[in-house]
Amino acid sequence: MNESKLPKNARILVVRLSAIGDVLHSTAVVHNLKRLCPSCHITWLVSPPASLLLEGNPDIDRLLVWDRRPFDEAARHLDLHKLRQALKEARQILAPWQFDIALDIQGLFLSGLLTHMSHAPRRIGIHERHEGNFLFMSEMAPNIPDRHKIRRYMTALYPLGIEAGDFEPGLVLRVPASAEDFAQELLARYGIAVHEPSRPLLLVNVRTTWPDKNWPPVSFGEALKELPDDIQIVFTGAPADIPYTQEAQQAMGSRHSLSLAGKTNLKQLAGVFQNADLLLTGDTGPLYIAEAVGLPTLSLWGPTHPDIYGPLTKGHHFILTPNDCHSCCKTKCRHKTNACMNAIKPSVVRDALLKLLHHPAGLVD
Repeated sequence: MNESKLPKNARILVVRLSAIGDVLHSTAVVHNLKRLCPSCHITWLVSPPASLLLEGNPDIDRLLVWDRRPFDEAARHLDLHKLRQALKEARQILAPWQFDIALDIQGLFLSGLLTHMSHAPRRIGIHERHEGNFLFMSEMAPNIPDRHKIRRYMTALYPLGIEAGDFEPGLVLRVPASAEDFAQELLARYGIAVHEPSRPLLLVNVRTTWPDKNWPPVSFGEALKELPDDIQIVFTGAPADIPYTQEAQQAMGSRHSLSLAGKTNLKQLAGVFQNADLLLTGDTGPLYIAEAVGLPTLSLWGPTHPDIYGPLTKGHHFILTPNDCHSCCKTKCRHKTNACMNAIKPSVVRDALLKLLHHPAGLVD
């Protein structure tokens, strides 16, 4: 690290508004910044609901919360009055504070505009997207061949004298005692045993926010229904996930399971994760919550690739579709078939779960 490029006690603004997984990815950047430059003062501008995951983060000195959702809604309807109102609110949130450096690690036109509103003399952007973001920056981080999002986000620190070799992987999420207590009481209420090697707890998240990243709920059910009874199966998710969770449970037939979908907020979900043995999921926010709290995972990949988005820490396992068409990074399948995710066989997922849970049935070649 070249310390001469970063003044002591530097006041640094980080702009990363959303989404859940990307915000958690960005905690790795802030953690390394604070680890290497403990005297700097870090402010983070973020939007709900991801803001909940940054509360109590020891690397953040000040958390500024601006809800971008009214702005997004106004943009969809081309409502200029509401757009101005939303941006005025953001300006008011930033106005009381002075910054020496602003790091935009989102790379959007909107995040660039907010970075410019900070009036920081140094505004550093990353080579991430092409929406005119560079117009608001005073300098751009170097482009790198590495595809992984976290390492690309880390390039924002290069102009500050922090180099690739300085990076230590790992996400940061602090789970408050209230969320831990809630999770333990919730699991106990439904008779779920925790931390019992003879009864491993498997959590299952069936939905993502991208339509083409979703493995069919029926496939989840088919993969889970043949698991031995001593493996406890608990579904998690948001209220909107409940119908898909129910579909997966129906596909399991008489195999017992429990659904906690809609019963937790993000911090409480993290508390539940702390009590489990493994999470089965797609590429979505809960995958990175699990990484941050140290829960091993098995994740399923089709339109995105673990070399770009997957956890960088140990204990995480991936099943990449065998389909020739994959890693398009499109939110909707251009072929309208979702063939990449549909090509993942339930039997492959079942066998991987057995091995990762160290179940005798999964240790036979």
